[in-house]
Amino acid sequence: MNNSHFSDDEVRAVYETCIASGIDYMEIGYKNSHEAFPKSEFGPWRHCDEEDLRRVVGDHTFERTGLRLAAMADAGGKCDWQKKILPADQSVLDMIRVACYANQISEAVEMLHLCHELGYETTLNIMAISTVHDVEIDQVLEIARETPAGTVVVVDSNGALYREQIDHLVNKYRCALDGTGKDVGIHAHNNLQLAFANTIEAIILGCNRVDATMLGLGRGAGNCPMEILLSFLRNPKFKLRPVLDLIQKTIIPMKQRFDWGPNIPYLITGALNAHPRNAISFCESEKNGDIVAFYDKMLNEG
Repeated sequence: MNNSHFSDDEVRAVYETCIASGIDYMEIGYKNSHEAFPKSEFGPWRHCDEEDLRRVVGDHTFERTGLRLAAMADAGGKCDWQKKILPADQSVLDMIRVACYANQISEAVEMLHLCHELGYETTLNIMAISTVHDVEIDQVLEIARETPAGTVVVVDSNGALYREQIDHLVNKYRCALDGTGKDVGIHAHNNLQLAFANTIEAIILGCNRVDATMLGLGRGAGNCPMEILLSFLRNPKFKLRPVLDLIQKTIIPMKQRFDWGPNIPYLITGALNAHPRNAISFCESEKNGDIVAFYDKMLNEG
């Protein structure tokens, strides 16, 4: 939505809120390639270079803050992971979240092993799982068992999953990873306005790592809203007031600059299990008022 052009003050505000509210992990940005995502177009949170991180979080440590910092590294040529990820003892980052499509699992395994050897906690995020056939999911999970990833995440990139599918996938992941000590995670998108409901369902089924964002901030329809999730959990570890203060002072002003959240075009792509890039392009076009034409176009392309 904004090519990672968040100000230092905005990122620092989120960081300080995560500490104050008792949140366990903050994903501060991507570890993506400068060549694929040039600095002339993308903000520093697309690359998470160490000097940019330290400019905002100082000499962050988990021991001092109770918060662990994470960055996401994409497979498929988006990340110079062989060269650009420092050893963990030289970084303020605690975790690298490796994201891949099912057909990129071989590279993701290499990335996970390298990050583990460098001293990071790791997760494996298998994207767009709603588009992957069961037999391929089984094959990927069999490979995931042997990786050092501490968590394997069900990722509903298209925001297309309903409760029954969440049940099926979470149980499949848990069975496949049984005996490994790995957690199962959930990362929900809100195209069908089910991100929160699906996250609750995943928690009930045993997901111990769940993703949420402040006011649902995220590409397109956004993600599970942090403020709703914390209200649901009712865990005295978590404090809601700092999150509400951040939303009031920082996130709502952002929403006035670039919009996110559920709307009809995102509903259409979610219902059709299509990538939200189609809805994003439509919303940015001059014909963004003709949602019926967009629906017909998506049906014909499907």
